Amino acid sequence: MAQNYTQKLILALFAVLYVFPLLAHAHLIEVVAGKKECFFEDLNKGDKMTVTYQVGGGGHLDIDFWLSDPNRKVLGKHIRQSTGDLSTTAETNGRFEYCFSNQMSAIADKMVSFNVHGVIYVGEDVNGAEVVAPIEREIRLLAAGLQTVKDEQEYIVIRERTHRNTAESTNTRVKWWSVLQAIMLFAVVGWQVYYLKSFFEVKRVI
Repeated sequence: MAQNYTQKLILALFAVLYVFPLLAHAHLIEVVAGKKECFFEDLNKGDKMTVTYQVGGGGHLDIDFWLSDPNRKVLGKHIRQSTGDLSTTAETNGRFEYCFSNQMSAIADKMVSFNVHGVIYVGEDVNGAEVVAPIEREIRLLAAGLQTVKDEQEYIVIRERTHRNTAESTNTRVKWWSVLQAIMLFAVVGWQVYYLKSFFEVKRVI
């Protein structure tokens, strides 16, 4: 019994340390104005999938998002959100689709960063009970928490990059506007000096 428990623990550690990171991957996409981008994941019954996303640039930093099952039934939908997440547990085998829509915008393209998390499916033993030891469950919860922290760090980096680009663009505009103002000021001063000088000149008629 102790040997079987040890083997299960080793398998759980292997799954968390090696397999779980492969089931969570980050993407950065551009959703063109008036268009939508859709993706899919093939899940088996009992599999769990979580999609987290954040709009990193474009317009009002909002996007429409929904998740549907193989029967095209919408499992969850967000309207004009800048960040969010949706989770689902597959009740049947099939292809689950999730979409990011920018159809409400006619001008601004949107940059969207999203992550897809997959939880390893655990089968059942002969008695129908889930083969999940308490320590294995805790390890999975810890791995999910670490992945959430990693996602938040990625979102913070994207938001910082967006704000930095906005600040640099604003600084550039202010700089060139200041240069233009200086040129206009020197031009006006030069014209005033010339006008006053010509006004006080003595004109002689021969």
